[in-house]
Amino acid sequence: MAVTFSDLHTEAGLKALDAFLSGKTYITGDVLTKDDIKVYAAVLEKPSDAFSHACKWYERVSSSLASSFPGKAAGVRIAGKGAAAPAEEPKKEVPAGDDDDLDLFGDETEEDKKAAEEREAAKKSSAKKKESGKSSVLLDVKPWDDETDMKKLEEAVRSVELPGLFWGASKFVAVGYGIKKLQIMLTIVDDLVSVDDLIEERLTVEPCNEWIQSCDIVAFNKI
Repeated sequence: MAVTFSDLHTEAGLKALDAFLSGKTYITGDVLTKDDIKVYAAVLEKPSDAFSHACKWYERVSSSLASSFPGKAAGVRIAGKGAAAPAEEPKKEVPAGDDDDLDLFGDETEEDKKAAEEREAAKKSSAKKKESGKSSVLLDVKPWDDETDMKKLEEAVRSVELPGLFWGASKFVAVGYGIKKLQIMLTIVDDLVSVDDLIEERLTVEPCNEWIQSCDIVAFNKI
């Protein structure tokens, strides 16, 4: 399942990216892929040391790209109101047969479209009334045993939809004895969503409890 990152120009977006990269070398696997290039293009500048995992990943990708683009860059910044768009990489001559490496952004996925629609809905809502505070939450979702279908478990989690609830990046983390847990980021509007109620009244009751044994809040930060 494709991982979705949003608002990488904001502190909240970088927090989600940093959490996802914990224990990872690259976005997908142990070698540089198009996934890294796509995310790299959306990060406006090197993350600060506060986001240590994202900072180290950014340096690794920058080092790998340096050999493909040996020219000395003067450096540019993109200004403007609202969410900044990633700058387009200048066209470079590459050896024949490397055309695939130029596909930096790929096709827009259904999850990308859904995330864009959710952001637009949030903007319209904020125009009508002052938006309350938001929080970024990192949640551990644990299965019943090693035979639990983790893809079904994640689908059950993401099927929960509430006003002011936005699911983010996720990954499976090994626990032991062949068991994995789902670690997932979410952003909530504080006045609309209670994480405790989300866990007790949605995630650990039917139908989700067919796959989910329990949920734990790993991190909770005000945005």
